[in-house]
Amino acid sequence: MDHQHANKQRFDAVANDWDQDPQRVYTGQKIGRAMRNALKPEGGETALELGAGTGLATLLIAPVVKRLTAIDSSEGMLEVLKNKLARKGLDNVKTVIGVVPNDLPREKFNLIYSALTLHHVENPKVLIKTLAGRLKPGGRIALADLDAEDGSFHGGDSHGVAHHGFKRDTIKAWLAEAGFEGIEITTAHTIQKQDEDGNAREFPVFLASATLAQ
Repeated sequence: MDHQHANKQRFDAVANDWDQDPQRVYTGQKIGRAMRNALKPEGGETALELGAGTGLATLLIAPVVKRLTAIDSSEGMLEVLKNKLARKGLDNVKTVIGVVPNDLPREKFNLIYSALTLHHVENPKVLIKTLAGRLKPGGRIALADLDAEDGSFHGGDSHGVAHHGFKRDTIKAWLAEAGFEGIEITTAHTIQKQDEDGNAREFPVFLASATLAQ
């Protein structure tokens, strides 16, 4: 089974219980706020979110942009998101079932962002280059994911995981090669969890933000 199908099956199975984990919700909201601060939306932008999941970041970004397209491979996760949007009365979000980069919308956006999705993508370097082609000149990107680690973060539950995080210098190089400038990489959050041996571990989540050259 390839990573795409593994991810869909995995997240469909846990969609309804995803937000029952307080730490998971806190992590998603913390990263979402960091991405919102990095993107600096002013209210009139169109935005694209990769790997929207249950919308922990979506609900933070949607109110401050004109229109948002949220893509995810899991229909189950998007159903949870759509229910949240209805309860919140947010009608400026379009959900799309699909995988990246194959099913990305053809239009161009002002903002693109993603939280903890890159490590599920087979070739993130190609994805970043593709995303540059989906941004308008001067558009902003914000990508958050795990720093390079030894596989302990997912442990035995690694179905659909293509990479055990990334080195920050590698992400910076990929962004520069794709035509981005003003690249900044900071720590958006640090996830604390136990590894399979019961030892407490800290897993930093980087946030790479940049502007597409005009």
